[in-house]
Amino acid sequence: MSNMNLIKVNTSLPPEVNHVLYVRNLPFNISSEEMYDIFGKYGTIPQIRIETNKDTRGTAFVVYEDIYDAKTAVDHLSGFNFVNRYLIVLYYQQANMGKKSDMKKNEEEIARMQEKYGVSTKDK
Repeated sequence: MSNMNLIKVNTSLPPEVNHVLYVRNLPFNISSEEMYDIFGKYGTIPQIRIETNKDTRGTAFVVYEDIYDAKTAVDHLSGFNFVNRYLIVLYYQQANMGKKSDMKKNEEEIARMQEKYGVSTKDK
């Protein structure tokens, strides 16, 4: 009976769920320690890579050991307010990274988050 429950749980995860998260809208000066403090609450993290390139600043990759911990982190940290910035936490999809359609999708996600939380990135 327990094997049936295990199989049911495994098949209930959406196909995009994986161990690696792609995080956007981070402060440019965020430290590794701050990242581990925020994301480490949800499980063991063997690696975090904070992007420092001019074109990719404000983004990071977070790798969880357990796929369920990664899912919990996405569920709890999407829209999390950190230093007046609302984090965008997505599952990393190798095939989709860098496509213009994904950029549009991400921009729409930012707009939804801004509307939901009543914030703007534009200077007043």
